[in-house]
Amino acid sequence: MNLKISALQFVEDVKTGNISVEDFIGKTMEHIDKVEPKLHAFLEINRNSLDDARTIDKKIKSGEKVGSCFGMPISIKDNICIKNSKTTCASKMLENFVAPYDATVIKKLKEQDAIFVGKVNLDEFAMGLSTEFSAYGPSKNPWNTEHVPGGSSGGSAVSVSAFECIASLGSDTGGSVRNPASFCSVVGYKPTYGLISRYGLISYANSIEQIGPLTRTVKDTAFLLNIISGIDSNDNTTIDNKNEDYLSQIDEGIEGKKIGIIKEMMGEGIDKSVLSATNEAISKLESLGAKCEEVSLDMVKYSVAAYYTITATEAGSNLARYDNLRYGYEFPVEGFEFNSYITKSRKNLGPEVTRRMIIGGFVPSAGHAGKYFLKALKVKSKLTKQINDAFTKFDLLMSPTVPILPFKLGEKINDPVALFLVDVNTVTANLTGKPAISIPFSISNGLPIGIQLMANSMQDKALLQAAHALESTVKLPEVQI
Repeated sequence: MNLKISALQFVEDVKTGNISVEDFIGKTMEHIDKVEPKLHAFLEINRNSLDDARTIDKKIKSGEKVGSCFGMPISIKDNICIKNSKTTCASKMLENFVAPYDATVIKKLKEQDAIFVGKVNLDEFAMGLSTEFSAYGPSKNPWNTEHVPGGSSGGSAVSVSAFECIASLGSDTGGSVRNPASFCSVVGYKPTYGLISRYGLISYANSIEQIGPLTRTVKDTAFLLNIISGIDSNDNTTIDNKNEDYLSQIDEGIEGKKIGIIKEMMGEGIDKSVLSATNEAISKLESLGAKCEEVSLDMVKYSVAAYYTITATEAGSNLARYDNLRYGYEFPVEGFEFNSYITKSRKNLGPEVTRRMIIGGFVPSAGHAGKYFLKALKVKSKLTKQINDAFTKFDLLMSPTVPILPFKLGEKINDPVALFLVDVNTVTANLTGKPAISIPFSISNGLPIGIQLMANSMQDKALLQAAHALESTVKLPEVQI
């Protein structure tokens, strides 16, 4: 049984009877049990998956209508709600929280007969970029288990890269899908803001975060996007994509397209092997008929500072609900007055969440808002204008996804600023609401390198066409686990 097939190949094989869903899910569960002690991608494994698979096999045999996923095994980042399943956000604060409803993306996937093989690891409340800030321990990079898998959707990227599922859903607030996709050599997609409903995603920074798929191929991403995108009455930020088919015409190519290479994302601090891979990617794009030229976006250098100021402010507000009265754990109230009780009850929040909540209380406060929060909003506005201007000249923008190779576990955990700077190439898409994708492109010293492409709002289809064209020029080795 080949667990390394793409989503589209899986659907074809099940449709034609080459494989049964039960056999595939059974082998997947065996494989998860084999590799999980090394990787720790999952926080909870769905042991009812085989029952779900048998149900779908019966539907197929009896000629009933089957959803387009045909029992495809998918993992879900543990900040997305699945009814009657634990949703911990990798935090002790929500250790026993069972979601009372399905997120919209989960409802849509259930309608298409996807099988959820489990909830996967993340940095606590999606705050981090290495998955080292999970309260339940870090996930490890399947390409080299001494290295981080990226974050915050580290468990999602690991589970796809290590063949523990065919696809995964993560969330991307500043690169949290694309960063681990790059580090684990899978495809990671951050859609146009509003393209995918956030209903049922536990909030971190509402104004810029998005749910996005992680897959093995760009076509698989388009397949999933067809299912989970579209307007949702439960999320007023969603946009009507007119039932766009992202798979159709995906082979269109990029001949004649103009691509801007973002100068500020190729400069100081970039690893030599990442720079070399990016230059090679530029050559590949030009060989496909695209015209590439450098573009300067000077607001990019302020993007990380603006991003962390805005997201900390929103996180400080969103996480105020974790006071151990509405959500929390067993902790008696006797002997406390109100404020001291809440302070004490928050001892179960980890260091990164605590740090961001403190910043989030400070930067928008009276006397400081003008210096920090309002200034960050101005940077966001100016950056958006600059990006919009760039898209009047270019069809796409390009950069390395992450300027460095995956680093060793523990290497940056005590240096928040060094960690924040890993986001330098990814936060722009979030701050401006643009779609962006990370495509596996190269392996250097056994560690993956991803290339990022960005398009204008609602140009997701053109972005996927370009990503598929670039992907077609690359043949990478498979991970050995």
